[in-house]
Amino acid sequence: MAKCEICQKGVHFGIQVSHSHRRSNKKWKPNIKKVKVLVNGAAKRINVCTRCLRSDAVTRAN
Repeated sequence: MAKCEICQKGVHFGIQVSHSHRRSNKKWKPNIKKVKVLVNGAAKRINVCTRCLRSDAVTRAN
């Protein structure tokens, strides 16, 4: 799975418990987008989560 190249956010695993308390494995995936950003003055495509995009951790190249 893809990881955010800014904050290293990736997939988390856990157990989903239903109302009748049956347990099954579950994975939570982050919202990762492939965007074009400026890295050292050059435009580059990297995987970034939407939280980093909203918090202006990267500057987008248009």
